Amino acid sequence: MNRRTTLKKVLGGGAALSLAGSVPLFADSDRLKPLALKGNINHSVCKWCYGKIPLDTFAQDCVKIGIKSIELLGPEDWPTLQKYGLKCALPSGAGMGIEKGFNDLKLHDELVASYEALFPKLKAAGHTSVICFSGNRRGMSDLDGMRNCAIGLRRLMPMAEKYNVTMIMELLNSKVNHKDYMCDHTAWGAGLCEMVGSEKFKLLYDIYHMQIMEGDVIATIKQYHQYIGHYHTGGVPGRNEIDDSQELYYPAIMKAIMATGFKGYVAQEFIPTADPITSLRQGVQICDI
Repeated sequence: MNRRTTLKKVLGGGAALSLAGSVPLFADSDRLKPLALKGNINHSVCKWCYGKIPLDTFAQDCVKIGIKSIELLGPEDWPTLQKYGLKCALPSGAGMGIEKGFNDLKLHDELVASYEALFPKLKAAGHTSVICFSGNRRGMSDLDGMRNCAIGLRRLMPMAEKYNVTMIMELLNSKVNHKDYMCDHTAWGAGLCEMVGSEKFKLLYDIYHMQIMEGDVIATIKQYHQYIGHYHTGGVPGRNEIDDSQELYYPAIMKAIMATGFKGYVAQEFIPTADPITSLRQGVQICDI
């Protein structure tokens, strides 16, 4: 039994704990009461972490929490979000997955066609971004991979600019979760941004992944913030709740993000180990600085 569970039992199931680095734990009756959010952060969440909850139900839960977006969803799911006044801050729906990306010249024609087909749909739905991936190395040097990615992405920049869509490449760890993935360091991603040379290409700085790969999260955000268009959360190790059971202190990270002038979205992308909506509420409140 951990410290928080013990104190919760002592103080009563609905009591709020005011431990350093903690946020209130909620009684069942409080589970879906709206949070009094400060309005400084645009909160989003990745649906795949809550796969067992129907999207319609999950959307209603998110609205009650105060979340503005549910992301990594394709066109078939956007009408459900619109029904509840939610955005999709980072849509999916194009590409060939994480392992097959823009670093492979042989895939460029198919990748370009895939994104070109999606851009008008994004525009029609009011979305302004889309996720993309570098692909795995497969023996390729980082420099060759960067050049290859830039060649493919430059082909898409005129259309991205026309439809006002920013392509956002995710930084992922190649140590634990995505072996051999190329875009696994922020400096490499920033170099690619410079090579592409368009404001319509930026990075998804996944805090969980980059803590594993390089650490020094706050300093890295300060150094490379101009290349970052989106953020994801996650507890390290384990990719679970972002509370005091893991090694990152998210309130300080969020303050650093806000200090850069960031106006985009921060999405919760952790796998809950407890009641999923209670954990999601907690994650949003931790990040609401």
